[in-house]
Amino acid sequence: MKLFYAETINPRKACAVARYLNVPIDYVHVDLGKGENRTPEYLAVNPNGKVPAFEDGDLKLWEANAIMCYLARAAESDLWPGDARQIEVIRWLSWNSEHFTRHAGSLYFQNIVKPALGFGEPDEAAVKEATGFVRRFGAVLNDHLRGRKYLVGDALTVADFAVAASLPYAAKAKIPVEEFPEIMRWHARLNELPAWREPFPKQQTQAA
Repeated sequence: MKLFYAETINPRKACAVARYLNVPIDYVHVDLGKGENRTPEYLAVNPNGKVPAFEDGDLKLWEANAIMCYLARAAESDLWPGDARQIEVIRWLSWNSEHFTRHAGSLYFQNIVKPALGFGEPDEAAVKEATGFVRRFGAVLNDHLRGRKYLVGDALTVADFAVAASLPYAAKAKIPVEEFPEIMRWHARLNELPAWREPFPKQQTQAA
């Protein structure tokens, strides 16, 4: 198995799950700055030209959420539950993509990626809009987490890895999560996991 990644939000969650499950996998670093995600060889794996991507024999899979679920199922792990909780997990994966990390990711791009790649200063209007949406949907997440250890009951699932993906970058990206004590408590629990704190292969780790 091969997992193609860069040290960014979406690959982080796939790498974290792979490490958490101790999956025997080859990590292949994709240098986005050098355009390695746009080479014919990489596009044959992921025609979208994005990371992460995954290979297992003849299977080529893209989208971090799908990769997480595949790895968990292959490991027979309850990270991807086999019971009615699957629907709840799918709900949070979908909600996150459309709402929370969608807008937290905009702040990540404006405040981290643009300066790092020389794309200019953050767009103030975009930052203001994204911050407003993070506060709106952060309140939904904060309320849901009250009285819960994890997103779906008392057991860790891929939903936790997905929804928390932007939080390690919150300070640099100016994501206002400090306003939400339940989110901070939940993320502190995730930070107890070595796989979450350091998901990327050490020999490839670069500053985010």
